[in-house]
Amino acid sequence: MSASQRGTQPSMALLTDRYELTMLQAALADGTASRRCVFEVFTRRLPAGRRYGVVAGTGRVLEALSTFRFADAELEFLREGGIVNDQTLEFLANYRFTGEIYGYAEGEVFFPGSPLMTVEASFAEGVLLETLVLSILNYDSAVASAASRMTSAAGTRPCLEMGGRRAHEYAAVAAARAAVVGGFAGTSNLEAGRRYGLTTIGTAAHAFTLLHDDEPSAFASQVASFGDATTLLVDTYDIAEGVRRAIAAAGTGLDAVRLDSGDLGMVAREVRDQLDSLGAAGTKIVVSSDLDEHAIASLAAAPVDSYGVGTSVVTGSGAPTCGMVYKLVQRENSDGVMEPVQKASASKSSVGGRKAAARRVDTAGRAVEEVVVSGALAGWEPAEDSLRGLHVPLVLDGVVQSGFTGSDGVTRAAERHRTSRAELSPYARRLSAGDPAIPTTHIAV
Repeated sequence: MSASQRGTQPSMALLTDRYELTMLQAALADGTASRRCVFEVFTRRLPAGRRYGVVAGTGRVLEALSTFRFADAELEFLREGGIVNDQTLEFLANYRFTGEIYGYAEGEVFFPGSPLMTVEASFAEGVLLETLVLSILNYDSAVASAASRMTSAAGTRPCLEMGGRRAHEYAAVAAARAAVVGGFAGTSNLEAGRRYGLTTIGTAAHAFTLLHDDEPSAFASQVASFGDATTLLVDTYDIAEGVRRAIAAAGTGLDAVRLDSGDLGMVAREVRDQLDSLGAAGTKIVVSSDLDEHAIASLAAAPVDSYGVGTSVVTGSGAPTCGMVYKLVQRENSDGVMEPVQKASASKSSVGGRKAAARRVDTAGRAVEEVVVSGALAGWEPAEDSLRGLHVPLVLDGVVQSGFTGSDGVTRAAERHRTSRAELSPYARRLSAGDPAIPTTHIAV
């Protein structure tokens, strides 16, 4: 296969950093590759101004495990490039993850130091997953965290994801999924809708109006195709005239009009008054145009029915990554005994040992403390009634557990997020800068 042919074939296994394979080669040579190890995913701090994060991408990680394979094309690329030796190529040809993964359920909120995912396997099996796990969790969690802030600011009004054109084509699919985990009601991205069973939305852009000789004929064409259960974009020319023409074309049963420019709060009030005066009291107002959580919050008193959000949600609204890391925290030593290990680097230290986590909830159902438990065994559950265990089994003996992938996984994650965020106090959901919503306490067992 030529280099140009290889370039057209996506490879999940090669979505990784070279040093994962060079570490593997050296470990295979010195005999440490088979040592049992525990890797942990966590973030040292939240992005500036954030009070909590949202775990997202877990389902995509689990889906990726089944296709994380080194087939002939991948092995030939590695051989031709002299990247690893024959012993390593032989190991990669037979690579299958056979270990265990525990972690926070997708949709759960998290804080600095939260042990979000724990991977236990041989060094060889576990180290190869580092880049894959981090690239998915860091991006998806950043999007879901931003989406959560937006849906919190929107209250009961739906947020709709429209950011596909502002992201890489595959990132757009991941972003749509993560936005729904964070509370969004739908997406404009059809592939995300197909793959994950998401509600898809969208009607027309300004180009459709500009295509026609005039605005009335554009509206008439759209209504002829979709009936009055559609949304007409009314700000291509004069907004007030656009609203009048929209109702003339569709009647007072028109589902919605969309505003994509101007002072949205002021314009929405004017449009609401105009719609009511025309007898279209049931026609909703959708707003878009570079919205983020702060703009959504500023429209809380405006007569807006839903928000279309693009650039800000797919870029994490200023925080495009969560700064998650994947660190070795426990390993089997030369005597066959598991022992904690940790970094001591300045500003990049880690806490050794396998960990579990629980959240303390008071009698009113409010989260008051994150409890990180060092020395906990796999499957640890808290004995105290006030503590809610946060780790769930995701992979056991290499087998992905049911309920976390596909459309069911997204539905389950979105519900988990609604429940988890509802435990936080209203203070925790404020958009202003501040400390993490709840403190984190470390204990040992």
